Amino acid sequence: MVRILNTKQIKALDAHTIEHEPVKSIDLMERACRAFVNWFVQRIDATKKIGIVCGTGNNGGDGLGIARMLHDWGYPVKVWIVRGLVPESADFKTNLERIKGEPEIADIITESDKGLFTDRDVLIDAIFGSGLSRPADGIYAQAIRCMNETDAMRIAVDIPSGLLADNPSSGDIIKAHYTVSFQIPKLAFFFPHSHPFTGEWTTVDIGLHKDFIRQSETSHFLVTAKDITRIIRPRKRFDHKGTFGHALIIAGGYGKMGAALLASAAALRSGPGLLSVHVPKSGYTILQTALPEAMASIDTHEHFFTEAPSLEKYSTIGIGPGIGQEPATVKALAQVLANFKAPLVIDADALNILGVNPELMKRIPENSILTPHPKEFERLAGKWDNDFQRLEKQKRLASELKCVVVLKGAYSSIATPDGKVYFNPTGNPGMAKGGSGDVLTGILTGLLAQGYSAEETALAGVYLHGLAGDIGSREKGTFSLIATDLVEFLPQSFKTVLNKF
Repeated sequence: MVRILNTKQIKALDAHTIEHEPVKSIDLMERACRAFVNWFVQRIDATKKIGIVCGTGNNGGDGLGIARMLHDWGYPVKVWIVRGLVPESADFKTNLERIKGEPEIADIITESDKGLFTDRDVLIDAIFGSGLSRPADGIYAQAIRCMNETDAMRIAVDIPSGLLADNPSSGDIIKAHYTVSFQIPKLAFFFPHSHPFTGEWTTVDIGLHKDFIRQSETSHFLVTAKDITRIIRPRKRFDHKGTFGHALIIAGGYGKMGAALLASAAALRSGPGLLSVHVPKSGYTILQTALPEAMASIDTHEHFFTEAPSLEKYSTIGIGPGIGQEPATVKALAQVLANFKAPLVIDADALNILGVNPELMKRIPENSILTPHPKEFERLAGKWDNDFQRLEKQKRLASELKCVVVLKGAYSSIATPDGKVYFNPTGNPGMAKGGSGDVLTGILTGLLAQGYSAEETALAGVYLHGLAGDIGSREKGTFSLIATDLVEFLPQSFKTVLNKF
């Protein structure tokens, strides 16, 4: 896991590295500058005119070091220093002295001309770092506005100026196309409202003290492929279908049998020993024809879910895709929650029923997995004013239900009952299509049936689901990717993770 630290911890990490490596603070800054430049020169042609806009703190010191190094690489570089109320840091002063007149430096001391940066092809933002605790104002805000008004590519050093790492942001913020962050991603990077400012972000290793990072307390983590490799258990020679559990999926309705098929196909590809699928009568022929590997459980109603089968033999249940919200379906869901004591996977219409009937939430078995998209989550947890508040609501819901809550989207967040949140890095906009969530429900149900814990199931299932989308998009593109493709590429997703290390 990549630990996501707050700004106070990052400051302490820098200080610990300086003291215990040991390394001088200016040399650590030099290391950070070099890492940024190594990233930069692989992507930006040396004929491009580069502008670097610096503050007078340590982020500005980074900008000056980067300017010197890019000048040495042969880039045409010009530096602007925004001289507001922030005093010059010691390392800023040192890097300013090291430039010695090359490249050219200009001070911004009054309100900036809107055309100040218009001759630059690339603007590097080094005004404020992650230590900023309030909105940018005055001359700083004016400089940010001037940068945003240009047609230049904008690249932020560590974090876009004006964006707060640990709290909601307001005011003027650099709208970066790329953000190159040092060592550890910032919590704000994982939220949708930050994306117009961070653009595509990445981290570069600057050699901060690994032991300090490992020992730092945090409740926020970024999942890696290695984490999933550790979770997925290899199969033994004498394993058999009884070893891997019997999953039940309750899904589908008249006109929505596709949801049942997508969830069931994904479950089958995720490795349970047996799969049964409970569908309305109208879905029987469809299911048996499309998925001969699945056993059919048939509802008494022609068009929708009205009663659960006997549940004793099932290891887990995935319920919700396409079932609708008929009064009889509400009663049938309540029946499942009352009679099934093992963890379930709850999605789609099942979540919407819970949102309208919150008294049913008390019946959800502990360690179940709920997989809402943002609107479904709002029905369960209420509205929020900003992404940080939404995250706290997600943590609270997971804690109250003693369940895992997966909030779907870019960087899907996985909240566990003990207050931890894991952000998932896989997936792409091509997956923003109907049916993608049904596939995830199937994957989670298939994994949970095999005896993985709810946390392991959520981490692995969400990661593999996104990875299948990433593999599929490389072949089919993001515009043409559909949910069926996720099922098609799921085996390759498993193979990629199992053969990764």
